[in-house]
Amino acid sequence: MERTGRGREGAALRFVHDRVQSWRSGSPRSQLNVLAVLLTGVTGSFAVSLWNYSYMPLTTYFAWLLLGMLLLRFRPLTVLSLYAATAAVVAMVVDVRPIDGARVAALVTLALSVVLILYQSSRQRSGLPVTLGEAMLSDLRDRLQAQGRVPELPGEWQSTSAMLASHGVGYAGDFLVADLSDDGRRLEMVLVDVCGKGVAAGAQALQFAGALGGLIGAMDQPDLFRAANAFLLRQRADESFSTAVHLRVDLDTGAYRVTSAGHPPALRYDGRAAEWRVDNARGTALGIVPDPELHSSEGVLLPGEALLFYTDGVVESRGADLDAGIEWLRTAAGEAVRRGYAGAARRIVRQVRSGDDDRAVLVLSRGPRPRPVGAPASTIPGTSTGS
Repeated sequence: MERTGRGREGAALRFVHDRVQSWRSGSPRSQLNVLAVLLTGVTGSFAVSLWNYSYMPLTTYFAWLLLGMLLLRFRPLTVLSLYAATAAVVAMVVDVRPIDGARVAALVTLALSVVLILYQSSRQRSGLPVTLGEAMLSDLRDRLQAQGRVPELPGEWQSTSAMLASHGVGYAGDFLVADLSDDGRRLEMVLVDVCGKGVAAGAQALQFAGALGGLIGAMDQPDLFRAANAFLLRQRADESFSTAVHLRVDLDTGAYRVTSAGHPPALRYDGRAAEWRVDNARGTALGIVPDPELHSSEGVLLPGEALLFYTDGVVESRGADLDAGIEWLRTAAGEAVRRGYAGAARRIVRQVRSGDDDRAVLVLSRGPRPRPVGAPASTIPGTSTGS
């Protein structure tokens, strides 16, 4: 008996799970199933209203309208709205009590609600109900963030990154793509800043991230950026350009090469001088001209040293030029790594004054940062020039 009960419970759970998954697909059949359930609920409410209107007055039908807005596409929602509104009006008319001012106001409110709900549904560009559209956007955001996860690095190497979308929304035009070779000896990372901010740049960032994800690790640095540039030019959009910086590191020797396409200059932590130095590789942004100018720099990252990459939202503001922002970042980064490189990117982003641009910081380090004896601690100014 116990096994039979568990079997029935499992079958019921599987049935519910299958129905939910079917609804999440947004298929016409699943929409018809949901519509049938809601129409049945409205019919039950109407029956109760006819029996005793005080138990199920007109205002209770708003709940069915709201459920339909959340679960149905425009066409089935139209059927439900008309059916629910008709049932509500008929139930009120059949009721023996006179139609006073309060009931007239309720009827007007119901009519306006139906119009607004149908208008909102017709404006859904995805063609999906509100909840499915939200789930799709969340999935796109998660996919974009997943592509930027740096694989676990061997030995003394570690990477830390932090990103913050403009105005605190969950979608940004800044993204990271990383690849670690199968033998664990070569690491490649690309930090990109797509033209645009927040949600407006999110879809383009996801598309571009997918393209770069298929190229990184399979092409040399200049060829990778030229292929990415051709991809952006094919979009034929006025705002399809992006700045990007590509890093390739030999994790055995520490030898690295940085290639920049219009991106703000990287910073390198010099272990001997105990300060961040500016790498001046810049180049031309991608998606503007057929043959962009790409700048590269090379070096060797010694134990205790690090490379720092960031997007322009970290250092640019209306009240200060880029050079002043970079100087602020050198100071802020010096303070951020005093406790070590772990979490340094997040500590830097937290110091940037919130603004209308996306912000991203990436730090790649080799071993713990040494603390020179007698070196004075840097002090961060009271106000930030970042935006």
